Amino acid sequence: QLQASGGGLVQAGGSLRISCATSGFRFDEYGIGWFRQAPGREREAVASIDNGNGRIWYARSVEGRFTVSSDNAKNTVYLQMNSLKPNDTAVYHCAARRARYGLGPSTIGYDYWGRGTQVTVSS
Repeated sequence: QLQASGGGLVQAGGSLRISCATSGFRFDEYGIGWFRQAPGREREAVASIDNGNGRIWYARSVEGRFTVSSDNAKNTVYLQMNSLKPNDTAVYHCAARRARYGLGPSTIGYDYWGRGTQVTVSS
């Protein structure tokens, strides 16, 4: 199971950290992906991390502003979001798939999806 939390309302240029708490699978054998979906827009892959080797991938739209990290002791993945923009507004979801699927924007192989957390960036 996965549960995203920590969303909220923030002004443009501000920061927010959201979390993805996981359970029910071997954390270090999985990768966690962050996705977002805004009303009227397709779901977009934002970042992903391999919990076993620490490798990370970012979408170009967030690279340099967002940082993904994992705490293997807590089975939790974080997404630190800085320099937020209004078009970052979306529901953010985390998902888990076995590490063999690698990193990147594909949604193939994700076994578990969590409820999202709303992030709203005001201008």
